[in-house]
Amino acid sequence: MQTGRPLVEVVRLGLVSYKEGLRLQQVYVNRHRYSPAHALLLCQHLPVYTTGIRHKLYPSPLLDQLHQLGVEVHHTNRGGLITFHGPGQLVCYPVLNLGSFKKSVRWYVGQLEKTIITLCSRFGVEAATSVHTGVWVGDNKICAIGIHCGHYVTSHGLALNCNTDLSWFGHILPCGIEGKGVTSLSRELQRDISVEETIPHLLDAFREQFSCQLTEGETPK
Repeated sequence: MQTGRPLVEVVRLGLVSYKEGLRLQQVYVNRHRYSPAHALLLCQHLPVYTTGIRHKLYPSPLLDQLHQLGVEVHHTNRGGLITFHGPGQLVCYPVLNLGSFKKSVRWYVGQLEKTIITLCSRFGVEAATSVHTGVWVGDNKICAIGIHCGHYVTSHGLALNCNTDLSWFGHILPCGIEGKGVTSLSRELQRDISVEETIPHLLDAFREQFSCQLTEGETPK
């Protein structure tokens, strides 16, 4: 029986390529083969578009146009459709064994949503969930959520727009949803909100929603 609060290692990766982010996630997923080794990977990515496992296909002309922008396009095993990652966006990859929390993917996604809603409220931004995935401010998405879970070990996670260049989203239909837009903390508050300013609020909200302890970890090689 699980007793006490699970210990989660916070790993700050800085600015990394999406490919490197995938590699490091797998390093931490593999650690769970032996015992629970919960980690919260925090990073920003170089500009990249990613697609998920949902069944809607992306026409080659669209993907070619994205490549012509000089950015990478990656197909992933997370949930959801197409989105953008880039500097100014706080990306959080929780690598958790849900057996130490609650063995429910629906519960897990709900806690991620509550984490971001709590974070936004601390900035004075009223955010909420909707019938669509992610966290929204009105009809504009402020945080994308797309996860993978195998044998109750999670990977991928969430991407919160802090001071992201939102023009990158103009080249796609974000998350495949018609008639919706995107926003950021900076846009909502009309001042620059950096990833660095946002991280402490994310950690506090995550600790609260997941009833866990956080410890600083070393950046892996």
